[in-house]
Amino acid sequence: MKSLLLTSALAALISLNANADITVQQAYIRSSAPGAPTGAAFMRLSNTGPTPLSLDGARTERAAASELHNHVSDNGVLRMRRVETIEVPAGGSVELEPGGYHLMLMGLQRPLREGETVPVTLHFSDGSEQRLQLPVQRNAPASTGAQHPHGVGHPPMPGEGQEQAHPHGHPHGQPHGHGVQRE
Repeated sequence: MKSLLLTSALAALISLNANADITVQQAYIRSSAPGAPTGAAFMRLSNTGPTPLSLDGARTERAAASELHNHVSDNGVLRMRRVETIEVPAGGSVELEPGGYHLMLMGLQRPLREGETVPVTLHFSDGSEQRLQLPVQRNAPASTGAQHPHGVGHPPMPGEGQEQAHPHGHPHGQPHGHGVQRE
């Protein structure tokens, strides 16, 4: 009986601490090359509420550290930079995608293998958290969404082949969209 009460209390605490205004879609972690010390998570964050919020950080048991990053063009060269927050405008959305904002996972404890799921907790500016199970995939998740007609690739993660950067952040010829499992 104590176990059931504790489980119910924890579930209530988790649901009270989740922000209902933020939805997470098309989320995945890109699979990593053997021995690669880093990985990256990508997703779309949508804010259905009347107040802007920001993603302030994340954590996962699979990495020693997680940081928010962005790619910026410096004289025509894409460079990765750490950012403190990623704003999600009221009534809007923001993409975390290859070549743009992303969640960098550093100090991986083991390779991120395609087909597994990784627990990730997102932290928002209002103090809320979202606990997710993100699938590990080589490419962006497929769905029934629109496809882009041109064949330009994306910046590789360490250990992958070289490709050209593209501002949309998804592999071309790959459709958009994918739901995320909340814990």
